[in-house]
Amino acid sequence: MTDTPTSGWDASPGKAKPGGAAAPRLLLRRLRETLAAPGEVPERLDQIVKLIATSMVAEVCSIYLLRGRDMLELWATEGLKAEAVHNARLRIGEGLVGVIARDGGTVNTSNAREHPEFRYLPETGEEIYRSFLGVPIQRLGKLIGVLVVQNERPIVYNEEDEEALRVVAMVIAEIADAKSLLPPDGDDDEDRGPFHAVGTGAADGVAIGQVHLHEPRLLLPNPIADDVTQERIRLREAMDLLRSDIDEMLDSSSMPATGDHRDVMETYRLFAHDRGWLRRLEAGVATGLKAEAAVDAARTETRTKIDRARDPYLRERLNDMDDLAQRLLRRLMAPTAADEPMPPNAILIARTIGPGELMDYPRGALAGIVLEEGSPSSHATIVARALDIPLVVQAGRCAREANQGDIAIVNGDQGHVHFRPRHDVVAAYEEKLTLRVQEKQAFAALRDEPAKTTDGEHITLLINAGLSADLPNLPESGAEGVGLLRTELHFMLNRQMPTREEQTRFYSYILGKAGDKPVTFRTLDVGSDKVLPFLKQMPEENPALGWRAIRLGLDRPAILKMQAQSLLRAAHGRPLRVMFPMVSNLHEFKRARGIVLQEAERLNTKRHTPPSHLQIGTMLETPSLIFEDDEFYKLTDFISIGGNDLMQFFFAADRMNELTAGRYDITSISFLRMLRVIVRRCTENETELSFCGEAAGKPIDALALAATGITSLSMRPAAIGHVKRAIRAANLSEIRAIIDSAEKNQKPIRQTLIEYCTETGIPI
Repeated sequence: MTDTPTSGWDASPGKAKPGGAAAPRLLLRRLRETLAAPGEVPERLDQIVKLIATSMVAEVCSIYLLRGRDMLELWATEGLKAEAVHNARLRIGEGLVGVIARDGGTVNTSNAREHPEFRYLPETGEEIYRSFLGVPIQRLGKLIGVLVVQNERPIVYNEEDEEALRVVAMVIAEIADAKSLLPPDGDDDEDRGPFHAVGTGAADGVAIGQVHLHEPRLLLPNPIADDVTQERIRLREAMDLLRSDIDEMLDSSSMPATGDHRDVMETYRLFAHDRGWLRRLEAGVATGLKAEAAVDAARTETRTKIDRARDPYLRERLNDMDDLAQRLLRRLMAPTAADEPMPPNAILIARTIGPGELMDYPRGALAGIVLEEGSPSSHATIVARALDIPLVVQAGRCAREANQGDIAIVNGDQGHVHFRPRHDVVAAYEEKLTLRVQEKQAFAALRDEPAKTTDGEHITLLINAGLSADLPNLPESGAEGVGLLRTELHFMLNRQMPTREEQTRFYSYILGKAGDKPVTFRTLDVGSDKVLPFLKQMPEENPALGWRAIRLGLDRPAILKMQAQSLLRAAHGRPLRVMFPMVSNLHEFKRARGIVLQEAERLNTKRHTPPSHLQIGTMLETPSLIFEDDEFYKLTDFISIGGNDLMQFFFAADRMNELTAGRYDITSISFLRMLRVIVRRCTENETELSFCGEAAGKPIDALALAATGITSLSMRPAAIGHVKRAIRAANLSEIRAIIDSAEKNQKPIRQTLIEYCTETGIPI
């Protein structure tokens, strides 16, 4: 005999205890019979806890439900004091029940009173029970409550017990979400007032439309299977259809043979054919669930992992799996249950979305997108930008607060989201949209005009790009070329390293679309917040200052060599501009430059057509490079100031941290003085200079940069019109005098420039 016996299953009172998948199926069969009987919510909950306690040979079974936003209340119990029902409450994070709710995990202990998170509730009488097993009742990341079993003896609950309790909790969650079990709660009132959230603007633009839920509430009133074999067949048939859907999408004439969209979908197809995923779903069916419920259970588990994951690549992969599960559910459910009609000017609302499902929506159907999760560098963000759809990510609670058909406003410029807005808010945004239309018409008239100031100084305006879909913006924007082509996006959309041939095709396509306008290719800039799925990176305390960009390229020269070979072959008689990111000293630049020149020489010996003109430059993002020897300035063909990184290093303020991102200003006296040093050194050594970054796309900042002597600016395509209009209305000589005066008198330069532009009519 042991002090901590293991638990067992009771097939029926006084009979043998079965094991394996049969045990959960028996419990689910009894649960289905119980749920089919008539009764109000309290009665049904009481029947459920009695059934679970009997089936699992537990002395206590309790259901706690979430009330409000952070309070768990005991709603039914078998074994605890009856008067504790509706009186015993725990906040999320408080006690073992609260910890389960907070973390979304399981607590399994044979001595609950010794657990560091134990909280004694005298009204329950639970102090005599030592063993404790609890699981969350949740659906798709939404917490509904907690399910607990307890015993007086120090029982060790086994994996079978845990699995059974998780399955039952999932069934309870499905039924609760179908409104047949969930107690009434004022939070569910459909007639809610205005809701405003602030997230992160990931794709520029403003849109007004009606909410379209990416995940309409797929209700499963009976998630328990009648025939396990038949459910397994249904699951496999739906999986085959899902895979065919993806194959057809890739074979469609509208899908390009190369490029980022195709790379995303190829990665997506690999996940759909993952055998481990299918085995997990079949295991759920084996426990007695319907195919839909098994997929939903796996999706809930995936979302719990997403919430815990901190690695951006892992989160992206988990989001892809979540997206596939949603597609599979649509194949399993009847169309009337799975689809909602698309409203006009649809604002898509989702917790997260994969690139495949985003591309499923008809072109032009989506006016805007709001995601509770996501990031500015996610696959969905890349696709949204390519499709020119305003997008806000990291907008908390939006999927929960939105109702199908609600009026919604998306401000991708500032990261604001409004549901059910007041009339005055709608009117303000409608006016803003009208002004944008007028602005676009004005910018179109300026498209072919030079960005020349009133005193005759010409400023070269270029665009930043990263996708093949960005290139149509080049002629439309009126830019004179591509000042930054982020090659890493092509890598990030592949599950495996792109081959030399794939890279060559992509770079050749970019050059072909650009025509006679210059394109500056930045070599692979990964690390920090940009992760490659096929390149293992060690955890770093400060990744922004760690192993990234050219440091990675020089430590893994095969990657840099392959990229250099691909760029040189893609040029094929056309001019080629290559620059390196995050160079911090002359030695690094020499090594990287040497690799490109060596590959260019090899190309010549193999009788490939070389570039008509090869220029090799660097981004200036580290303050150390400013003070390098003149040899560096003479050796590099051009320098592009990487404003985003240079500012965060100069001001020691992380631009990705909301608490510090606003603590620097490009128009500060100290930063402008540093820029003057760069301008002077480039002028003395006859080195071409440009500025690339978010600041270049803001009229006030662009005017300050131009006045400092930087006459080439690279920015997002949508900003070209705004900046060109301001430059054509400005007198740089006067702006220089304004800045000098403000500096001398220690006045804020930004505010001084704003006042000057307002007085003189310069549109900013």
